[in-house]
Amino acid sequence: MENRVELPNYLRRRIVIDHVSPEVDGGRFAVKRVEGDDVVVEVDILCDGHDELECRLQVRHGDTGQWTIIPLECQGNDRWRASFHVDQIGLWQFSVAARIDPFSTWLRDLARREDAGEPLPIELIAGSQIVAAAAHGAPPAVAHEIEMLAMQMRSDAWADVARSDRLRELMSLYSERRDETKLETPRSVWVDRQRARWSAWYEVFPRSWGEPGTHGTLATLADRLDSVSGMGFDVLYLAPIHPIGVSFRKGRNNAALAQPDDVGSPWAIGGESGGHTAIHPSLGNFQDFERLRCRAESLGLELALDLAVQCSPDHPWVKEHPEWFRQRSDGSIQYAENPPKKYQDIVPFDFQCDHWRQLWNALGDVVRFWVEKGVRIFRVDNPHTKPFAFWEWLIADIHSTHPDVLFLAEAFTRPKTMYRLAKLGFTQSYTYFTWRTAKQELADYINEVTTPPIAEFFRPNFWPNTPDILHATLHTGERSMFQVRLALASLSTGNWGIYGPAMELLEATPREPGSEEYLDSEKYEVKRWDMAAPESLAPFIARLNQIRRSEPACHLDRPPVFQHIDSEHLLAWSRYDSISGNRVVVVVNLEPNTSHSGTLILDSALLGLNGIAEVCAHDLLNDRSAMEAPADPTVDNAMQYAWQLDSIPIHCTPEKPVLVFRLA
Repeated sequence: MENRVELPNYLRRRIVIDHVSPEVDGGRFAVKRVEGDDVVVEVDILCDGHDELECRLQVRHGDTGQWTIIPLECQGNDRWRASFHVDQIGLWQFSVAARIDPFSTWLRDLARREDAGEPLPIELIAGSQIVAAAAHGAPPAVAHEIEMLAMQMRSDAWADVARSDRLRELMSLYSERRDETKLETPRSVWVDRQRARWSAWYEVFPRSWGEPGTHGTLATLADRLDSVSGMGFDVLYLAPIHPIGVSFRKGRNNAALAQPDDVGSPWAIGGESGGHTAIHPSLGNFQDFERLRCRAESLGLELALDLAVQCSPDHPWVKEHPEWFRQRSDGSIQYAENPPKKYQDIVPFDFQCDHWRQLWNALGDVVRFWVEKGVRIFRVDNPHTKPFAFWEWLIADIHSTHPDVLFLAEAFTRPKTMYRLAKLGFTQSYTYFTWRTAKQELADYINEVTTPPIAEFFRPNFWPNTPDILHATLHTGERSMFQVRLALASLSTGNWGIYGPAMELLEATPREPGSEEYLDSEKYEVKRWDMAAPESLAPFIARLNQIRRSEPACHLDRPPVFQHIDSEHLLAWSRYDSISGNRVVVVVNLEPNTSHSGTLILDSALLGLNGIAEVCAHDLLNDRSAMEAPADPTVDNAMQYAWQLDSIPIHCTPEKPVLVFRLA
């Protein structure tokens, strides 16, 4: 006889656990949620034959400690479900365990035999033995109770005993679990604070917020924050505030040769005054920074700092640690390039250098330094140009002591690279939203990034502009197109942001035809913004943020539902909160310099309006009473419409390119 390999014991297990939801890459990465969520777990659990199964969800906060047990319930077709509430930020884990349940199987079959009129004595003995076996795994006092119940199952009282809730409870707690099947790897859930899911960002260059003819400071910015908070933003994102290098400094409009009075790009970090843990002397000191942080907090704004993992040639680290940088063959340090673009004022790190551990730790210390200064949000510059492993380590390292820190990835890169960064721990990410302009591509892209499986780990942050991106749709400076892009960004998802004054003041001139760079870009000079300009979009932006806050359907990070409208130029979507019953419908004109009309047909089922043919639509954008007190308080400025859900006439003009309605 041939020698045979001994069969492993796990082959005796008859249960299969499959198709776990939610999960990311089979459990390699964490699913994302926010504090206060209910995590719904579904899983396929099946077994050969007809035995009853006992299936349990195991949950814990952190990756150690005791599991909390929650029964899973079968939804049919071998699909099981349970949920758990995440009431703390940080790492959570869940697992699934299933076993064949001899007692429940016996009890089910006993009822069938009884209904068929079969004799039961032998079956009662078998049941008694099943119960008695459970006593071996119970504490002495409970074991005695189980043994007494087993004896009673052989008496005339067997029916009341066998079907009692107490016996079911004891059998669930103490039955043999030696052959229980479990997930090989627990699934992880990373729980963030609420701002991870819902936020409105406003980007500023502090140096442009001073008095005319002066370099702005952190203190002067602190004194002028009312305009930002008044528009309803809750995150104030500062372009880098560190010393700026002099060597190879860029001039205005990215000129290779700077003039003596040119201030340089804030992303060329480091000079005589220090590096990533220093403040540019012209911006003030750490007392000014704390003043700004406290002032912002008092207005409901949270500071976000730029984390640019790069240096100017004058950064102290270049002299102190030349081994951290890439060297040319002549011994000089390689500046950054993205051909044909050249960044002579920036030198990148060599993450594969022999001293990479010291480099990584130094960069981690930079983040911890600012965390200790009260910063809990970082916008990370170009993370896709640094190793994936670095970000996975850095974010996990910071979260080990400060799980409330949020990271926004400025990763305008290939989709799979963008998604990988999100899996590695980035809280939010910039997206391709800026370049999505046509009706179908907008709907498709928004659906992609706001629904599973992508939404399990990726949180989009929609920006209609950035200091680097002035999209061609804005080049004509048409007010209506700015309004459309603002409405698309703010009302379709939970996180959005703008590059501040440039967007609200309709800054639209490209550096040259077809360029996405601004002419006279604030990246290279101090700008003077007239925040009181009559053409400012500040009131419109404020109204959008007010709608986001006041309408529960917009406050939730729930995917928008795109609704049918028979015009290629009009895009319509709805958002619905079933708890409050709040319903919002948005229509935008994608060719807003021209009037367009269409017939909107709403899916009543997706709006929780089954059986209802007509609703009242309240115009949220054109209701002056919701924005400001009317001149004549006796005049009703609200605009109400009666809508037949299957045929709603819509008309958008250049004066009203965006329509927002609450349905009641």
